[in-house]
Amino acid sequence: MTSRRSRLRAILLVATAIAAPLTLSPVLISPAHAWRIVFDPSNYAQNVLTAARTLEQITHQITSLQNEAQMLINQARNLASLPFSGLQEIQQSVQRTQQLLSQAQNIAFDVQQIDEAFQQQYGNVSMSATDQQLVTDARTRWQNTVGGLQDAMRVQAGVVGNIDANRTQMSELVNQSQGATGALQATQAGNQILALQSQQLSDLIALVSANGRAGALTEAERAATVAQGREQRRRFLTPGGGYQPGSAQMFNSGN
Repeated sequence: MTSRRSRLRAILLVATAIAAPLTLSPVLISPAHAWRIVFDPSNYAQNVLTAARTLEQITHQITSLQNEAQMLINQARNLASLPFSGLQEIQQSVQRTQQLLSQAQNIAFDVQQIDEAFQQQYGNVSMSATDQQLVTDARTRWQNTVGGLQDAMRVQAGVVGNIDANRTQMSELVNQSQGATGALQATQAGNQILALQSQQLSDLIALVSANGRAGALTEAERAATVAQGREQRRRFLTPGGGYQPGSAQMFNSGN
């Protein structure tokens, strides 16, 4: 009995060993009952394909998240503000030039004041004006011309003084523009460069205006001098009453 059982077990073991490479399904024998696990190649291949597709989708999602993160980083860089501002220095340069223009002597940059001054001092010489009045008007015109020339030179000195500050500002703004990390910083640096160029253009306009004012006063004085000289010559050539004799007492005739 015992040998029969042993032989039966041996046969079962051999059959299991032979069937294993074909089915890859081991046969488990227990005293009570046995389970049989069957391998399905098509199901296994389908599961592998599904897992590969799932892995591919996960990879795409990871790549998409990385791209979105990079996009957010780029947006943050583009929205970063420029850590430098030269606007205050530019405004100070403009204010210095404006202050020099506002300190113009005698005839300032004012249309009404210019009209009044030319009517009173540079218009036609009055034939009824006294000689002293003519001399006074000539001196006033000369003072206006000298003041205009001095004002022009003061504006020139102010503009030249702004050159060094403008050079420093331009160098810093160019460095900031080249080192900008985003679009906003580059735009802000470009705007400040444009503001600096506008300030330089304002200095140029002020310089041209001051020089033009000095030149206009010089020409106006020359024209008024010609008119006054013509009037003085007329008065010199106009016949007078001539010599009128009168009584004169040379010595004291009293007792």
